[in-house]
Amino acid sequence: MLLLISGSLRAGSVNAAVIATAAGFTASTVYGGLSGLPHFNPDFDRDPLPGEVVALREAIGAADGVLFCTPEYAGGLPGSFKNLLDWTIGGGEMYGKPVAWINASSVAAPTGGADAHDSLRKTLTYAGTRIVDDACARIPIPRQAVENGSLIDPDLRGRVAVAVRRLVEAAKPVNP
Repeated sequence: MLLLISGSLRAGSVNAAVIATAAGFTASTVYGGLSGLPHFNPDFDRDPLPGEVVALREAIGAADGVLFCTPEYAGGLPGSFKNLLDWTIGGGEMYGKPVAWINASSVAAPTGGADAHDSLRKTLTYAGTRIVDDACARIPIPRQAVENGSLIDPDLRGRVAVAVRRLVEAAKPVNP
């Protein structure tokens, strides 16, 4: 089972549409608590943890792998999404977890979201995750390819499905 996380809080987000589309290709849970997480403070990263943080860490711990889709904001990760990542460090649930991301930034974006995804790679490496490069994909999604919160273009849907399939394969337990 994959945990799917959008790094965007925007209503009608292309990133959320990618996550919703990905959910249709595998057993998954879509994390929806981004806006409810408290601001990260190391003083509060101890028991008893805020309930929202417990739920996040439990969802990560239960997942075989994690797929992210996040926009770039002001040349980096959106603050609310970086906050989520900060809360994952102290618990250790991300350690060794197969992870990947889909970069859905429009072709019109100056860097194609590269700065955000470089920052995401850095944070996920620090967290000790296992980044599945074959499952990381740059799939520019125009807004007109989204309808009712999901991708409608068959080619784009197919490219998302390939990324999901690669992460699922990488997340399968290895039998000795």
